[in-house]
Amino acid sequence: MKKANLLAGSGLSLMLLLAGCGEENNQNNVNEVNNNGDGTGEAAEYPQLSEEVADNEEEAVLRTNYGDIHVKLFPEAAPKAVENFMTLAEEGYYDGVIFHRVIEDFMIQGGDPTGTGGGGESAFGEPFEDEFDESVAHFRGALAMANSGQNTNGSQFYIVHAGPDQLSEEAFEAMEQQGMDFSEDLKENYLELGGTPHLDDGHTVFGHVIDGMDVVDDIATAETEPVDRPVEEVVIESVEVID
Repeated sequence: MKKANLLAGSGLSLMLLLAGCGEENNQNNVNEVNNNGDGTGEAAEYPQLSEEVADNEEEAVLRTNYGDIHVKLFPEAAPKAVENFMTLAEEGYYDGVIFHRVIEDFMIQGGDPTGTGGGGESAFGEPFEDEFDESVAHFRGALAMANSGQNTNGSQFYIVHAGPDQLSEEAFEAMEQQGMDFSEDLKENYLELGGTPHLDDGHTVFGHVIDGMDVVDDIATAETEPVDRPVEEVVIESVEVID
C-alpha cells in the first residue's frame, strides 16, 4: 500500500510547514504522519464551533482504553467520508484498532486494523475521493481522513491536537506567501481555537470532537517510541454510532 506523507511543524513556521521529512521525527520538530509506521461571513457558519448536534449531523463515540471521545459528523460537508466511517464503525471494523501514531501538538492517528500504519480499506472496497467544504476546517478537535495522496482515502483518520499556541499571525503570513488563502474569519477562529490550517484542502474534515478532548490530550501526551508509536497501546475498544 502506498505510504502517505502528512506534514506538520510544531511551531508552524514557514520552513517547518513546507519542508519534507522522513518517517521519524527529526530534531527540528518536523513531523510526518503517514500511512506507515474561505469560509467567509459569520463564525456561526462553522458547525465545529458548536457542541450541539444539529438535525443534519450524525454522532458517534470512540470508546478507548483512555476514555470516550464523542464526535459529531458532517454528512453535508463530507458525505462519503461520513458514510465510510459510520459503515466501518457499525461493522466493528475499528474494534480493537490502535492509535498507531501520536504526535503532541499535532494529531493522533488511527483506523488501521494492521496497527502498522500501512493498512486499512474503505467501506467501499476501494479508495474514495477527497471532499473539501468551506464550512469545516482543521480546527483543534477536527476529525479528518489520513491519506496517501489525492483521492486515496481508506479507513485511517486523525484528530487534530494542535492548540492556539502553535499558531501566530506570522505563521499565517508565511502560509499566505506560499499561496494559501485564509479569510479573516477563518484566521481568527484558528488563532482562537488552534489547529493545523496548512492541512485544509489536503485532507477531508468530516467530524469534530464535542466531548472528550481531555482524552485526546491524554493520548497525545502519551510516551512514544521514535516513530511516534505509543509505548503502551492506545486502543479503540469500539465505535458506537448514535441514532
